[in-house]
Amino acid sequence: MLSKRIIPCLDVRDGKLTKGIKFKGNVEIGDPVETARLYYEQGADEIVFYDITASAEARGIMLQVVEKVAETIFIPFSVGGGISSLEDMRAALLAGAEKVSVNSAAIKNPAIISEGAEAFGSQCIVVGMDVLRVEKSTDCPSGYEMVIHGGRKRMNIDALWWAREVERLGAGEICLNSIDADGTKDGYELDLTRLIARNVRIPVIASGGAGNPEHMTRAVTEGRASAALIASIVHYGEYTIPGIKDSMYQAGVKVRRTW
Repeated sequence: MLSKRIIPCLDVRDGKLTKGIKFKGNVEIGDPVETARLYYEQGADEIVFYDITASAEARGIMLQVVEKVAETIFIPFSVGGGISSLEDMRAALLAGAEKVSVNSAAIKNPAIISEGAEAFGSQCIVVGMDVLRVEKSTDCPSGYEMVIHGGRKRMNIDALWWAREVERLGAGEICLNSIDADGTKDGYELDLTRLIARNVRIPVIASGGAGNPEHMTRAVTEGRASAALIASIVHYGEYTIPGIKDSMYQAGVKVRRTW
């Protein structure tokens, strides 16, 4: 059995680490480079960096911040936000990222997934899915709808259909974020996580809602996720990564031990 991964997420706006609730009310809380180094030293399995306003502002990702983070850590590092072409992917990888995450751009131009996988390998291509719970309908039979531009624009695309489609196109991983749970610390959206993880063969990262180590344990057991994305609970010092991993280990979850 593969170890379950704990992945801190750095949401960056204007070069500063920020955090909000349900994609709203973001406030600056620190320096992304220093924070990435701290999480690396604590034993994070990967780091995810999102330039959260790049897509909505129609600009490229802040490569200088990517370069500084890559110089600081020595674990897999994924970047997203503002990546809309092979050139953007190449630039992020050359800046030091091991993976690139596409979200809004992939929905607008699904071919970018297959083009990226062909150029750089499926293992480099992560598709971010920002998902909103909705009433079931003909267009969204799963009851979950895709949204883009940091939760600002609903797309009337069924999340389960899209997950299967990105796998077919060659994505190596899905980062699945529940907008309803994001930043609430009430736990991951397990129904959504389980629905997607059961219906694709590629790894699924659960994202949105982590409030304590039990939530991570449930995401990778009940939710069947391969990894859990965390933010607020470590950004604000409520928990440490070694403490989270120890709790998961004690609950019977296989994790990479660093203590």
